[in-house]
Amino acid sequence: MTVQFKDIELKPLTSRKEIAFIAGGPSHPPGEHEHRAGLLLLQKCLAGVKDAHVSFYSIWPEDPSVLDAADAIVVYSDGGGGHIAIQGERLGQLKNAIERGAGFGCIHYACEVPKDRGGQEWLDWIGGYFETDWSVNPHWDADFDTLPRHAVTRGVNPFKMRDEWYYHMRFRPEMQGVTPVLSDLPPPETLSRPNGPHSGNPDVRTAVLERKEPQHVMWLNERPDGSRGFGFTGGHFHKNWADDDFRKVVLNSILWISGLDVPTGGVASSVTADDLKQNLDPKGRR
Repeated sequence: MTVQFKDIELKPLTSRKEIAFIAGGPSHPPGEHEHRAGLLLLQKCLAGVKDAHVSFYSIWPEDPSVLDAADAIVVYSDGGGGHIAIQGERLGQLKNAIERGAGFGCIHYACEVPKDRGGQEWLDWIGGYFETDWSVNPHWDADFDTLPRHAVTRGVNPFKMRDEWYYHMRFRPEMQGVTPVLSDLPPPETLSRPNGPHSGNPDVRTAVLERKEPQHVMWLNERPDGSRGFGFTGGHFHKNWADDDFRKVVLNSILWISGLDVPTGGVASSVTADDLKQNLDPKGRR
């Protein structure tokens, strides 16, 4: 008997995950909405994590193979109608990646998309979003004194932080597939502004002032097909990334949506005052 061998290309098995960071352009005064500097800082913090390969893009990647190959996509940008992820064919590109199994994470203003363009997708992909005339965007001191037991909270201690914590987000009905991570009851002064698309509305006033419902400002999402997502409404002030717990819960979540195991003590990293000065957008003084 003659045994014949054909040329067969064997692909090496790898546990490495490709994580794409996409930053929006300059926005707000110096030290605020530092999308580029913030993501580059998080990339540096993940550099020592085994099997996590993070690529950074200062604009939406023109090469579609970037999203095709990504195990996780994280966007930190301005939102609303100018959101970088909803322009042109980009929603379709994201849809293809997420339906293939890629995770998707949004930081701060990237959580806001128009209800009629991106709203349903964000509900599907990350479980919730900032909906105008429903959600609000005050600056306030949140106290996260209780954290759920989950992979993304490994090594994270209860903490307090002042930020522009968006709340009263629009979530999936009955929070299906959604796990709150950071929650607190905002103080009444967060609703001191008149009603407006971002400042207040009867529904949020009833929820917070009358029903005293804690508001979820970070959450996770698991789709029936297994892909994962997260929304994190903090990140307005660049200096907040220096806080170990604030930073760690986001780093852990990035690993989680990529499918990597979160270390027992969470992602270990450190940020110095000099680190915070790196890669800031040239906004001048305002």
